[in-house]
Amino acid sequence: MNELQEPAPSADQAPSDAALRPRYTRNNPYNSTVLVNRLLSGEGSEKETRHFAFSLEEGITYTPGDAVGVVPENRAEVVDEVLYTLGFTGYERVLDHYKNEISFAEALRTWLAIGKLARGTVSQYAKLPAAAGVGGRGPEALQRLSGPENKLLADEYCWGREFIDLITDFPGAIGNPQELFSVLPRLAPRLYSIASSQAVHPDTVELTVRVVRYSTHGRTRLGVASGQMGERAHVGAVLPIFLHSNQNFRLPEDSSAPAIMIGPGTGIAPFRAFLEERRAKHDTGKNWLVFGDQHHATDFLYEELWSEMQADGTLTRLDTAFSRDQASKIYVQDRLRENAEELYAWLERGAYFYVCGDAIRMAKDVEQALLDAVAKASNGSLDHAAEYLAAMKQQKRYRRDIY
Repeated sequence: MNELQEPAPSADQAPSDAALRPRYTRNNPYNSTVLVNRLLSGEGSEKETRHFAFSLEEGITYTPGDAVGVVPENRAEVVDEVLYTLGFTGYERVLDHYKNEISFAEALRTWLAIGKLARGTVSQYAKLPAAAGVGGRGPEALQRLSGPENKLLADEYCWGREFIDLITDFPGAIGNPQELFSVLPRLAPRLYSIASSQAVHPDTVELTVRVVRYSTHGRTRLGVASGQMGERAHVGAVLPIFLHSNQNFRLPEDSSAPAIMIGPGTGIAPFRAFLEERRAKHDTGKNWLVFGDQHHATDFLYEELWSEMQADGTLTRLDTAFSRDQASKIYVQDRLRENAEELYAWLERGAYFYVCGDAIRMAKDVEQALLDAVAKASNGSLDHAAEYLAAMKQQKRYRRDIY
């Protein structure tokens, strides 16, 4: 899960529950202590994936399927670079979104999104009074990046860039630090699917996080929240967090119902929570997990746990798809097509179908594979499969946590 709007209270949360526990939010987060920061990916992996455990005070509760909101801070090095490029000291006084007076350095560290560049930021920057006299690439080039008619050009410019790139390419538009509050969006919390069951870990909440690192346009980039967790959330450090309810991603109410879980990469996180919960509560429903990543040797997250769960009967079936361990890439959707008859048999027995991970490609590919599998195994058409899937959605047996 990713950036967040302020969550609304759960519709089915009883008033007595709310009265019993503090309501931590993005504006009133819980200062949690980092208890575990462990590298999951193996040496040689192209990804840096970590397992975290955070302390919880008594009364803070969550349900498998929920998420943790992490309230991040921008890196000090990036803040210093922005200050230097803008020509300010950081001691200047500004008003935050709630009209509280703070230093400009604090605003850049905790309030303003100076990471990934958005088209709206470029447009607002171009509207500033001093934008007509910017240096670097010049005011004409800046104006060509603003306005709805230049959306494609602006998107191309923004890709892989951050705010520091904009003020380096077009310096001189900011005359007053307060102007940045009309240019930059607020620094938003990031949501991460919970990877633990409180029935097993009563005083902690656990996450599976990929630390985002990449290089573009001559600069090394680091994800705002994932980078903070990977580099600065050492054991013993304090990180502001809050719980975010996700009522649409829950285990079946019927503990005997089968569950099919598709979770490539860090999409495995909520299914670790689901399986821990079902094992702790001795649920009788069968569980089928489909996990995919690049390489078995370096990217098989929680492999030992899955082996234990297979041995004790919690995990009925495990299929893996390591895309780069052979000449032809294999993905989780390929495993669904290969096992169409078995998949359809599980669905016919009332199985719930869960998907967690990338919304842009993976989730769409998995849905198409599901339709193909249903059509093949039922000797029906894709139209029949679409009707079958629509019925599953109506029964709330098809659930997705995608981002």
